[in-house]
Amino acid sequence: MLTGIGREVEQGAERARFERLMAEHERLVLRTALRLLGHVEEARDAAQEVFLKLYRNLGRMEPGRDPRPWLYRVTVNVCHDLQRHRGQEELDENQAADKPDPEAAAGLAEQRRLVEAGLRRLPEKERAAVVLRDIEGLTTREVAEILGSSEATVRSQIASARLKLRGFVGRKSG
Repeated sequence: MLTGIGREVEQGAERARFERLMAEHERLVLRTALRLLGHVEEARDAAQEVFLKLYRNLGRMEPGRDPRPWLYRVTVNVCHDLQRHRGQEELDENQAADKPDPEAAAGLAEQRRLVEAGLRRLPEKERAAVVLRDIEGLTTREVAEILGSSEATVRSQIASARLKLRGFVGRKSG
């Protein structure tokens, strides 16, 4: 049984661990959420929710174990929940409002914008698989573990997503 002082020391250590994990992985979570959701404000909301979940579950996480797979999985789930709550009608309105950025440089910037727009149009599972594999650089096995799928399913989702992205970018770039 911990005394008052012992409990305070333990809580202080947990708080320091949380702050360290958040500082180390904040960009990873925010970048992944942005790629999955396509909007900065929604990505920030998602990141905040992910770190709230991290804080609540910190005691269950093994110290020294890589938290990235857990963070990716929670980020994907939070983004999925946000999209479901946002509703398909709002998603369709946002997609219809997408217009080329007049200040964007030709070439690479335009390609990036097209890929990001294409990502927003993919089904959630395909988007998550291709973002984690192709953009975040995880292995197919890691993506499968994070998404709770088989490696074969992930490979299929990635192949389908790549094909759809190529078609979308090709149609939009002329």
